[in-house]
Amino acid sequence: LQISGYLNLLANTIDNFTHGLAVAASFLVSRKVGFLTTVAILLHEIPHEVGDFAILLRAGFDRWSAAKMQLSTALGGILGACFAICAQSPKGAGETVAWILPFTSGGFLYIALVNVVPDLLEEKNPWNSLQQVLLLCTGITVMVLLSLT
Repeated sequence: LQISGYLNLLANTIDNFTHGLAVAASFLVSRKVGFLTTVAILLHEIPHEVGDFAILLRAGFDRWSAAKMQLSTALGGILGACFAICAQSPKGAGETVAWILPFTSGGFLYIALVNVVPDLLEEKNPWNSLQQVLLLCTGITVMVLLSLT
């Protein structure tokens, strides 16, 4: 088994931990914010987990071991949610959310931009770059519209 598989599992566990933090903190704000955050993370996680599964297969894991290891990384999300709930201040959820949501949002933005911007800079076809920027702006617009409803 290649070390890249284990590194991917570690990164996936940390990623799932931050997702758990975000989901729990979002539900502390309101049900609406919690459900929106959950849906957004699910839409992100489905292709992400499929990609991670492929990375594990390429690293030498068999299908069953890769599936078990992927499932074990999901415990990071549960731990993140438990951490967010246990970190509640006696003064209320507002103080907890005041640091968890910016922390997780900043982390998600950083990861997204680190993945997207280099690809945009290397893209030779300006039409493809424009499409990616338009889709990025569409995603931001959808988030703004959902936050207004």
